[in-house]
Amino acid sequence: MALSVFDLFKIGIGPSSSHTVGPMRAACQFIERLNKASQLHQAVRIQVKLYGSLSATGVGHGTDNAVLLGLMGFKPETIDTEQVNDIIEQIKSRHVLKLNNEHEIAFSYRDDVIFLQESLPWHPNAMTLTAWGTHGELDSDTFYSVGGGFIVNQQQAKEGVLVDDETQLPYPFRNAAGLLSLCKTHRLSVSQLMMENEKCWRSEEQIRTKILSIWSVMQQCVSNGIKNEGILPGGLRVKRRAHQFHQSLLDVNKPNMITSTLSAMEWVNLFALAVNEENAAGGRVVTAPTNGAAGIIPAVLHYYMKFSPQADEEDVIKFFLSAAAVGILCKLNASISGAEVGCQGEVGSACAMAAAGLAEVLGATPEQLENAAEIGLEHNLGLTCDPVGGLVQVPCIERNAIAAVKAINAVQIALRGDGSHFVSLDKVIRTMKDTGKDMSEKYKETSLGGLAVNTIEC
Repeated sequence: MALSVFDLFKIGIGPSSSHTVGPMRAACQFIERLNKASQLHQAVRIQVKLYGSLSATGVGHGTDNAVLLGLMGFKPETIDTEQVNDIIEQIKSRHVLKLNNEHEIAFSYRDDVIFLQESLPWHPNAMTLTAWGTHGELDSDTFYSVGGGFIVNQQQAKEGVLVDDETQLPYPFRNAAGLLSLCKTHRLSVSQLMMENEKCWRSEEQIRTKILSIWSVMQQCVSNGIKNEGILPGGLRVKRRAHQFHQSLLDVNKPNMITSTLSAMEWVNLFALAVNEENAAGGRVVTAPTNGAAGIIPAVLHYYMKFSPQADEEDVIKFFLSAAAVGILCKLNASISGAEVGCQGEVGSACAMAAAGLAEVLGATPEQLENAAEIGLEHNLGLTCDPVGGLVQVPCIERNAIAAVKAINAVQIALRGDGSHFVSLDKVIRTMKDTGKDMSEKYKETSLGGLAVNTIEC
């Protein structure tokens, strides 16, 4: 079971990696399977059943629309986000769904998209897709969206397959202790070790090009978030703040000591708010490792690139590789799914990843990097996922800004030490998993508890 940096960082659309990106990918995979089996043009009906968290917050997260787009053959990394609303409106008004953008069938949103108030045992993010022909069922499968855009089908779930990749890595690690041991034995930094592992899939030139491409999307997302104004969709009437925030920072009549720590943190807040407002609006984002936590890593990396005089593209490469190493540990040993372990799995993991990336480019030893990641995750333990109205807006947008600053602080603390500390990253990840198991279901992306029920909707 091998994970790549590009499994953690995927280009997609908002507002949710588990509720939007994953379901779209699953639906697209299902329709591709029908096509490969020469059954696509035999289909006369498609039905979608959503379970658990995909049902509870599916409308707010755009799960229903994402599945329809996936059935049409659209993919989250390439779909034109500006056209989504028009496409969905056409489906609902014409009562026609064009499978794989080539075969039209009659479609009723009311009858063919079913929200069920029950959960399947393997994972709370579940959906079943069934296709019928004139003579009966053609195909049916259940998919689980397990966080960060990762999906597994029913057969993979039965086999316990989380990641269907058995690539033999030169430096395999399953926990932080193993990672540190490999770094010490082979005298490698975390980013150097990750680069060698990544070469099993791509050349170094391809790895660098793809990382810089992802960074470019993150930069564009920040730019779009700063540029765009107005009210976020969904009914809460949450006002976008990044544009005005940016204008305030640029206002020469207001105190803005660019070299001060306080001012730097204000820019970090801006970058995170911009990304997560774009995500909430259904814009183009990068899972990092999820959409709900998509603002933390780009905010911290933007902070470094803006305020470090020596920052260059090599630092971007090292940042992503090191952040991914920690993300892999969280994914394999706990979860990055809010529906499975609460927001500690999303924002907590992203905070730890951002801390690891920043520590690496600031010259941390592997031990200091592990310490920074541990601090970042430890102080997000127990964080619940309770989005108001099932929307990735409140408290999600501000939560990213707070966690981005927290990641920077974690690095500052870790770099003042020699890497030795009381609680290991492995123990904190295990604690996150255990805490998630103990956490009430109402605090795991269902909008049935916490702020979601104690906030009056406007």
